[in-house]
Order: sequence, then structure tokens, then C-alpha cells
Amino acid sequence: MYRPAHFREDRPDVLHAFVRRHPFGALVTGEGPRLTADHLPMELVTESGRAPVLRGHVARANPVWQTSPSGSPVLVIFGGADHYISPSWYATTAETGRVVPTWNYAVVHAHGILRWIDDPESLHALVTRLTDHHEAAQPDPWKVTDAPAAYVAEMIAGIVGFEIEVERLVGKFKASQNRNESDRAGVRRGLEAAGRSADDVAELLRSPQP
Repeated sequence: MYRPAHFREDRPDVLHAFVRRHPFGALVTGEGPRLTADHLPMELVTESGRAPVLRGHVARANPVWQTSPSGSPVLVIFGGADHYISPSWYATTAETGRVVPTWNYAVVHAHGILRWIDDPESLHALVTRLTDHHEAAQPDPWKVTDAPAAYVAEMIAGIVGFEIEVERLVGKFKASQNRNESDRAGVRRGLEAAGRSADDVAELLRSPQP
């Protein structure tokens, strides 16, 4: 990924927080000369002194777990907010006219080594953690144990889990860091007028790294 200096983000805490905020990633794997992308929710596990790990699962009917064996290098792409940026939002437009359209966006790439998980106990624990995490905001959270045990076992038999030991995590937050404060203020107003949420505006117009 091309990352000019003013758009780079390499701080682990910022990257980890981004992945947890946007856990739906694109798992890119290679099958000979071909590339395949599978879009999957994942959990990020971080422990002191150890490399971060991404965990998730695919349908057993998905051939990816057979065409990309354990030990394969993979890429996972996590996308955040994005939006077209109009030159009409810049103060510089009226001052010099030397402006062009662009696109602001936030992405994190995780490079690592894939390992497949195919034992029922580990898969049950994985889907339970994922469910508990995403149900936490519901007024009446659903739990895996709310479904009949035999049905859960049947569903688990239909998936294959994976974990990815992350070797490199890199971010690109293209958020008008290369514009002056007047232009950045104009971008903020433009995004707010376009109806973007406060969280999206913050992500698309974040402060430059210290």
C-alpha cells in the first residue's frame, strides 16, 4: 500500500483500536496465480509480549481452507469511513484555484500467517466470543446457549476456524493532513453537510500524528 508520510499510521494502539472498531475484514489469499478475497468478521486478540492474532471462521463449503493451507501468507484489509472531498470545500479554491478533487479514507492492512482450526471445542469458543461481543450492545443480548445444543453443534460442523498471527500491521488514514487549517475546516463542514456521522467525520478529518 502506497503511504505518503503525512497519511501513515503505525502506532499499534491506534491500529488495534481501528480494527476493533471495524472488525469486518477482507481476507486475501492466493491460489496459484489467482487471488481470492473473503469478507469476514474477525476478532483481534492482543497479549503483552506476543504478536497480535486475528481469529474468525469460514463456511466449510468455502474452498479457501483447502486451497490456502496452514502456513500460507495472507493479507487482511480493514476499511473504515470514506468520502469524496470536493474542491469547493477548500478556502484555497477561492484564493488560488490550485485544487483538485480527492477522496478521504481510513484503512488498515494486516499481513500474517494463516492457520486453520477444525476442532469443535475451539470453534464453539470462537463463535461464542464473537457473538457475545457483537450482541453486547443489544437491549436483550442473544447467547449461543439460547439455541438448542444439537443445533449449535450442527452449525459448528459447517464451519472451519482460522487464526492469523499478524507479522505486520500498517495503516493509512488519508484525512486532509496535507491541507491547511482553513481547508480542513471546510472539509469538516462539507462532511457534516453531507450527513456523515460525528464518528465518520472524526475518522475522515483526524489530527496529524504528533
